[in-house]
Amino acid sequence: MTIPAVMRAVLLTGNGGFDKLELRADVPVPGPGPGEVLIRVGAAGVNNTDINTRIGWYSKAVAEATERGGATGIAEAEDDGWSGAAFQFPRIQGADACGLIVAVGSGVDQRRIGERVLVEPVFRGDRPFDVVYFGSEVDGGFAEYSRVPAVHAHAITSGLSDAELASFPCAYSAAENMLTRIALVAGEKVLITGASGGVGSAAVQLAKRRGAIITAIASRDKFDALRELGADQVIPRDADLLALFGTGQFDAAVDVVGGNQFGAILQSLKNGGRYGVAGAIAGPIVDLDLRTLYLKDLRLIGCTVLDRQVFPNLIGYIERGEIKPLVAVKFPLDQIVAAQEAFLTKQHVGKIVLTL
Repeated sequence: MTIPAVMRAVLLTGNGGFDKLELRADVPVPGPGPGEVLIRVGAAGVNNTDINTRIGWYSKAVAEATERGGATGIAEAEDDGWSGAAFQFPRIQGADACGLIVAVGSGVDQRRIGERVLVEPVFRGDRPFDVVYFGSEVDGGFAEYSRVPAVHAHAITSGLSDAELASFPCAYSAAENMLTRIALVAGEKVLITGASGGVGSAAVQLAKRRGAIITAIASRDKFDALRELGADQVIPRDADLLALFGTGQFDAAVDVVGGNQFGAILQSLKNGGRYGVAGAIAGPIVDLDLRTLYLKDLRLIGCTVLDRQVFPNLIGYIERGEIKPLVAVKFPLDQIVAAQEAFLTKQHVGKIVLTL
């Protein structure tokens, strides 16, 4: 196919409101360098990190929940990003991408041209935590074309649509990474917060795949959907965990919410319990009673960089039909503001996806 010189892309031009998202039709198409491939993007998922970055929530100057400033940005945010370094603008966001390889750089087999791929969104360097993030430190999937390292463009054979496949990479890899880090096994009881969101709903499916017994936390209108995904029990977000379960109920917890339930979650874990976290949408600053941590021999595990086996395993689960996509709604790329507005309402279960 003929690759054009320019493309449509959404540029994030700075921290702030929706006005910082600029749809352009004159963005140069990147050329693949050594060891890289160029992908014609078919669809790209919307994630919390897209909004968190736009509003400046990753700044250490911000202590509130992610819903604050979703439309306007957060005034006190500084320029420190989640890596601690200043975020570089403009940036094409989008950590999820499904598409076709249309060109390859030197050192990459020409036969890969035409492959359908999913992009693993965490690009590794030589050291375990020497990484960059697709759509954050490097340009991502909110564009007609995207350049990625060949090793992180995973071939996939599936009858699912581009939009369905684009719902998997970021949320499902984050969820599978947490389950891998906490070593969840069949028969264990796990508590999953934020269970109707992209990562939470993925965690419900993936924990059920492992044979775990799942208690999910979500708003009441999402209960039926989460039971269909595999939750054995669903409780409301304002539930009193200690009144319901006392102490020592769960083997593990998967948390993307944080906020004021953190202490109760730790108390609800059994002695030797594991707590995995990959988000803090209800607020990043929590109260930790160190006596709970050490007297119960708990393990608190932060989960961002993917373990090496996580994404290849995920590709296998998809190809074998062991997990299913959960696309709540699709928007074309030029309606990215509407897509983020819908995301912020939290009325959906699963993922919002942009199509190109």
